[in-house]
Amino acid sequence: MEARVSHSLQFSSWINSDKVVRKPSGLLRFSEKWNEKPRHRIVISCHLQPRKAAHSDRRVQLKVSCSSHNVQASVLESGCFSASIDEIEALKNKAEEVEEYLDGRCLYLVGMMGSGKTTVGRILAETLGYSFFDCDRLIEQAVGGTTVAEIFELRGENFFRDNETEVLHKLSLMHRLVVSTGGGAVVRPINWRHMRKGISVWLDVPLEALAKRITAEGTKSRPLLHEESGDVYDKTLKRLTTLMEKRGENYANASARVSLENIAVKRKKDVCDITPTEITLEVLIQIENFLKTQESVVVL
Repeated sequence: MEARVSHSLQFSSWINSDKVVRKPSGLLRFSEKWNEKPRHRIVISCHLQPRKAAHSDRRVQLKVSCSSHNVQASVLESGCFSASIDEIEALKNKAEEVEEYLDGRCLYLVGMMGSGKTTVGRILAETLGYSFFDCDRLIEQAVGGTTVAEIFELRGENFFRDNETEVLHKLSLMHRLVVSTGGGAVVRPINWRHMRKGISVWLDVPLEALAKRITAEGTKSRPLLHEESGDVYDKTLKRLTTLMEKRGENYANASARVSLENIAVKRKKDVCDITPTEITLEVLIQIENFLKTQESVVVL
């Protein structure tokens, strides 16, 4: 008889309860005196539930959840991802190797819409014992729960970008965060000034794979995609191509690049079949390479 076991891991991270507040203007404001404010523990749990499979190759459900009485759930969300025990062990080991050299620096994930920044960001934060923030969600909360698409429609893109810059500025003053940025955050030079206080990672996904993913999810929540008429995939790919032409050089400013095409070649699989845990592992590897490069430059 096969024994079925589930494993639970849990760790916690400290965060100030009132560091995110709203201003009447709709811009996000963070408290300047965090040390004088109460701090509350965010509990992050990982529940591993094995599926039916043989030996060490069996896959498990990796459930990442973040909870706190003082932080809204839409900022720290839960997720459920499929991963093998070997993948989870590899993530854990690589995170331990990298974490001590990070020195608490924030990590910023940049890339096109639909590139998996939020999904990978959650796993990365859980693995490193960091807190996770999604810039878009913070902006939505700052303007009273209005969605990004509605902000673009009612207030315009410039209003959104101004809020985005303020969010990045305030987050850059903190430590031990994984931040998922908006697809267009890389366009403004001032945003890079904030992100360079930490380490930025570009999730580089082939446009065809992005178009397939976004088409499957729907484009209503993507304010820069749902304006044209015609075949959804074709217009999405066309628009993504235009955006990439404008932003490609900006994404290349990131500290590290994670190419899904390279991962696909390395693992001998289709780009669309690469798992979030495999991408997260590559993120850690590329961060490690960046840190080693920095270290060698300092030595020279």
